[in-house]
Amino acid sequence: MLKKTFAGLLVVGTAWGLFSFKDGSERYFDIAKNLDIFATLFKEVNTYYVDEVAPSKLVRTGIDAMLKSLDPYTNYIPEDDIEDFRTMTTGQYGGIGALVGKRDGRTIVSLPHEGSPAQKAGIIIGDEILKIDGVDLAKKTDNEVSKLLKGQAGTLVKLEIKRFGAEKPLVVDVTRANIQINNVPYYGMVTPEIGYLQLSGFTVDAGREVRSAVVKLKEQGAKKVILDLRDNPGGLLNESVNISNLFLPRGKDIVSTKSKVADWNKMYKALDEPLDVQMPLVVLTSSNSASAAEIVAGALQDYDRAVLIGQRTFGKGLVQMTRPLSYNSQLKVTTAKYYIPSGRCIQAIDYAHRAADGSLHKTPDSLRVAFKTASGRVVYDGGGISPDLEVKEQPVPDIIRKLMTKNYIFDYATRFRAANPTIAAAKDFRLSDAEYQKFISFLNGKDISYSTDVEKALDNMIKKAKEDKHYEEVKADIEQIKKKVATNKSNDLIRFKAEIVELLEQEIVSRYYLQKGLVEATFNDDKNIVAAVDVLSNPSRYQGLLTSAKK
Repeated sequence: MLKKTFAGLLVVGTAWGLFSFKDGSERYFDIAKNLDIFATLFKEVNTYYVDEVAPSKLVRTGIDAMLKSLDPYTNYIPEDDIEDFRTMTTGQYGGIGALVGKRDGRTIVSLPHEGSPAQKAGIIIGDEILKIDGVDLAKKTDNEVSKLLKGQAGTLVKLEIKRFGAEKPLVVDVTRANIQINNVPYYGMVTPEIGYLQLSGFTVDAGREVRSAVVKLKEQGAKKVILDLRDNPGGLLNESVNISNLFLPRGKDIVSTKSKVADWNKMYKALDEPLDVQMPLVVLTSSNSASAAEIVAGALQDYDRAVLIGQRTFGKGLVQMTRPLSYNSQLKVTTAKYYIPSGRCIQAIDYAHRAADGSLHKTPDSLRVAFKTASGRVVYDGGGISPDLEVKEQPVPDIIRKLMTKNYIFDYATRFRAANPTIAAAKDFRLSDAEYQKFISFLNGKDISYSTDVEKALDNMIKKAKEDKHYEEVKADIEQIKKKVATNKSNDLIRFKAEIVELLEQEIVSRYYLQKGLVEATFNDDKNIVAAVDVLSNPSRYQGLLTSAKK
């Protein structure tokens, strides 16, 4: 304990030394002065403000606002939130192993993890949890519900559940366990020769999980692999290095970090023998692929090791580390920018240079700097990693947005599961036309009203016309357009039948086959996976994208 205390004091002493000696006495005085102002201001507010104030809440507001002015990734983590932060970085927690959240004020199970205590206890998707150990959840927040469900492994938690089709609430006893959230929630074969694996995070052992998945795919006959990084928010930097190393030769540069503290500048290399440097590889990316996911995608692109398919990534080229604070709290602080092998930093937003109004802007394409991959292809910094083959994101129709936000698709799948004990395999299940008509009947009497962009534009037009006193002149034309729009809206359930059926099939399949089924149900409809299979099935096209494509 004494050694740890001394080490902590040494860090603090070094920091103040940097302020006083490196930057001069003026900077030291400026810091001391502002800390003194803050302390005296807080004391005066606490003493004289007309109403009682909560000191901890007030200081937390000040801390959060201060850090928010830097970037979204520099955060204060109080002692009460340390466990949640630990779960984010390790993927481990004590609980029942199910995704649970509020839907229209109800606490609903959206997905029990396969093999979890929740699944073993018979809890299914769509179950509404009414009480946890006798505590009514009607007015509890998601965070409060989560804390009630979590606990030490081996302890018992009693759930009162309302299940569709059951006359009375069920009481289910669940024994908590140490839950490990898998970084690879699914891997399997898309075709007899093409394997697929989904990487959803970069917590501890992500590299080992990817290695294991690829080995097993090869045992099943995979000669080519699709690595899905879509919507992966990133995580531990060293795991991104480990995963890149699976497909790149030992000794290759993977990523470097550059910091204000020179001692923290570091080049991360592939240290191990790779798993496979020849197997054709496609990486799927989306606009929500960020941080560590971008390191993997960028490194594989820079060495022309994989074809990237999808959308341009998020553009988070910042590195964070945690620093201990007093009272068991921590600071997660941005300490460096990272650079991938070609030398480019893909950070999209410069948080250090804000507009006069405090707003931020992404780096425009015209200012992105060109770099080159190993084969000479042109790639760019700033604003994320651009794919080698773009698959544009499709806009979500208003009718589908309404059906999803009102949980109608989710609720219909729950009813379907209660009425149908079994269905075909996830890859083969198809919703019949007769069943789709049942879904339309299910919607009768429900609120599926929404305003289209055209209707919103018409409302603005009417407002302006009335302000300019031209409304009477155009009233008849506007009313005619409104009628046509209303007629079109009434047919949206037919017009967008294919898209709605796709979502229904996925939701229904998840009721029987959980996460794995949900993934397999997308194989035939997912435009990114279809494009990846097409590229991997055409060797000349695959090689062409790696050698001759220009950004």
